[in-house]
Amino acid sequence: LARKARDASRKLQQLPSRERAALLRAVANALERRESEIQAANDEDLRRAESSDDVEEALLQRLKLKPGKVKQLADGARAIANMEEPIGKPLSAMELAKGLTLTKVTAPLGVLLIIFESRPDALPQIASLALRTGNGLLLKGGKEAASSNAKLREVIVDEFEAFGVPKECVCLIEGREAVADLLKLDDVIDLVIPRGSNSLVTYIQNNTKIPVLGHADGVVHVYVDKDANVDMAAKCAIDSKIDYPAACNALETLLIHDDLVANGGAAELMTALRAAGVELFGGPRGTKELNLPAAPALRHEYGGMQCSVELVSSMDNAIDYIHANGSAHTDCIITSNQKTADEFIARVDSACVFHNASTRFSDGFRFGLGAEVGISTSRIHARGPVGVEGLLTTRCLLRGKGQICNKDKGVEFTHKRLPL
Repeated sequence: LARKARDASRKLQQLPSRERAALLRAVANALERRESEIQAANDEDLRRAESSDDVEEALLQRLKLKPGKVKQLADGARAIANMEEPIGKPLSAMELAKGLTLTKVTAPLGVLLIIFESRPDALPQIASLALRTGNGLLLKGGKEAASSNAKLREVIVDEFEAFGVPKECVCLIEGREAVADLLKLDDVIDLVIPRGSNSLVTYIQNNTKIPVLGHADGVVHVYVDKDANVDMAAKCAIDSKIDYPAACNALETLLIHDDLVANGGAAELMTALRAAGVELFGGPRGTKELNLPAAPALRHEYGGMQCSVELVSSMDNAIDYIHANGSAHTDCIITSNQKTADEFIARVDSACVFHNASTRFSDGFRFGLGAEVGISTSRIHARGPVGVEGLLTTRCLLRGKGQICNKDKGVEFTHKRLPL
């Protein structure tokens, strides 16, 4: 299947840009036209999951295609279709010598292996990005979303024939045992993107030579500074937590400046969170000084309607806490002091750093990427929400007139930058 996906991707790459864009629009229309089929398949998965004893609430939340989700997926596909052509885009050009020109252009990575738990909405998002960038796609979803994934893949590939694209361009892998074999195919698969639990991501990172793009944890912090507007802080913290508690960009730890304890701001924040249905746990100081039950760990991803609260004496203390206990995913400061905000943004070493905004904005669709294959906390290749650009590499194209190196004898290098 991996080799078939590579062959199919080469045929996809041969399509003119306007036809690949038209294919994506056809996929978007099909998603909306066949929404009832997709919803029925998702309902089947939900019934099966709810009757099982080993499916956690966080997985159930990710499994459900909520009202409006299919339309959002279709809109995302259209947004990607409307983007400028990503393949073959010139990045730099240089005259190496007279009559010898080197151009660096964007190119597809090749074959992507996506392994995801629950999250059926990930399938059309990733497929849309892969189709636009000319990449072949191998998809391995969790058994809990088997019906949803099969139906979504069917809806997408049914549009391929009219454009001459082989259905193998988007393959759905069956069987858990296939994953171990796929992870060995470093000569065929170019990138693995895991989307799921910490244990899934860690397993994949430890069991393949193929580059892995993703994050194992989403331990997200919101720091409420001494100069924060408490009403704004409450609004942003609540949205960061309850908008989608199982999301990797949901708030997990609220850091509160000591001054807000003295002036009552901390109590207001905790009251607002509790009123929104959030159960609070404390860090070492939060437990002692705010009378909160102890959090399971300083670095803990709840994935539900729970949140840790800890007190800090300064912004420096908050930054040190984030670096020690965070996952470099998304972290935020709430403050009215612009200088403090600028310093926080400059110093916090996370993929996404926000000022006075919900952490839920850390998302490819909301970032204007159309969709995302995932959020990367890696420092190599791509970081943060990964869209079209993260699925591309580069090629160097050299055009000459019969020049040879001959130990550089007789070659007069000019190394002159050329306009694109």
